[in-house]
Amino acid sequence: MSTAANRTAGPDHLWTVDEHLEDILATVRPLEPIELQLLDAQGCVLVEDITVPVSLPPFDNSSMDGYAVRVTDVAGASEEFPAVLTVVGDVAAGQSEPLHVGPGETARIMTGAPLPPGAEAVVPVEWTDGGLGGGPVTGMRARSQAPEGAGGHVHVYRSAQARAHVRAKGSDVKAGDRALDAGTVLGPPQIALLAAIGRGTVRVRPRPRVVVMSTGSELVQPDEQLADGQIYDSNSFALTAAARDAGAIAYRVGAVADDAETLRDTIEDQLVRADLLVTTGGVSVGAYDVVKEALSSVGDEDEEGAGIDFRKLAMQPGKPQGFGSIGPDHIPLLALPGNPVSSYVSFELFVRPAIRALMGLDDVHRPTTRATLTTDKALTSPKGRRQFLRGTYADGEVTPVGGAGSHLIAALALADALIVVPEDVESVEPGTEVQVVLLG
Repeated sequence: MSTAANRTAGPDHLWTVDEHLEDILATVRPLEPIELQLLDAQGCVLVEDITVPVSLPPFDNSSMDGYAVRVTDVAGASEEFPAVLTVVGDVAAGQSEPLHVGPGETARIMTGAPLPPGAEAVVPVEWTDGGLGGGPVTGMRARSQAPEGAGGHVHVYRSAQARAHVRAKGSDVKAGDRALDAGTVLGPPQIALLAAIGRGTVRVRPRPRVVVMSTGSELVQPDEQLADGQIYDSNSFALTAAARDAGAIAYRVGAVADDAETLRDTIEDQLVRADLLVTTGGVSVGAYDVVKEALSSVGDEDEEGAGIDFRKLAMQPGKPQGFGSIGPDHIPLLALPGNPVSSYVSFELFVRPAIRALMGLDDVHRPTTRATLTTDKALTSPKGRRQFLRGTYADGEVTPVGGAGSHLIAALALADALIVVPEDVESVEPGTEVQVVLLG
């Protein structure tokens, strides 16, 4: 269902939540893939399967600081009857010329160092006298302080099975294995794996650039002095943070005054750094609803197919909404209502899925569950509207917080879920099972 197709429905057409979301997701397309350095790709979505070119670990190596030994040489060793072995040298991590361990010999070995030829196992240094002759030790002395530790003899007080304390080649992943699937979001562990298998760059869909701007001459920036009739701009901060939480690179634009020309100029200036534009405020039916005034006819000036459609949705909060594209590159724009709760709920329902769609994710929605409503009295909901109430969810139960007012920011700050009341339900009794959208 496209935006263009539904403009013919007329200004009084009441859209459902699902129709509006379907329209958005039918219009928004994943961003084109690019090649990025690993750290720049954090938070991005892979567009290729990653195959392991080299096994991890690439060689048998020690999981302990100790001594590389032959099993027969330490068989039956004890503190009363230790095995005495000749130390032929050190094997350190990164060492390129491995020693050979022959009968009656051992090599002092460090964690991560390759198991030398001839050795079959590693005994931890704590099972030995460390070459000092004074009983079990707790560790090795630094080579710089005691270079003699790489030679002489060592007493071993315990036997070892074959492959003891040895990390086998390919025990993590083997060459040819698939390391990561296309569609994976790259977090720190995935970036670590890519680096470990030698990938310095990776092909991904970039994180969307989202520009957020609030409108209203009454808005003042935090830390500034309030005059009569003014309020602090919270929406642009909330939505910018929400966009970043959704995976976007988000830019906040300070509140734009109620002037259509100023708003159009501001939006035009921001197009150069936007994959998605989000405005809040000015979309209702008031005389100063500047977003609606500024953008209703923008399609007449832009390329064919561009334009913003302002519509009414059968939902509470968030009835007035706007959606379309703007500029020569047809950048998607979502115009949200200005009341803080309406704005945030609208973001969760519509903007967050759009951001996730731009990223190329298959699942763009918040998780949902069913929960038992815990409340002192029945919840009421307007007929024909899908209502979204703030709540707290725990252990299969959900409790409303705050009232239905769309200005209640304090209650919103306590909520970690949205309680969904369907369009055909006007009252929900305590103990009823309800659908819940999980925000955290």
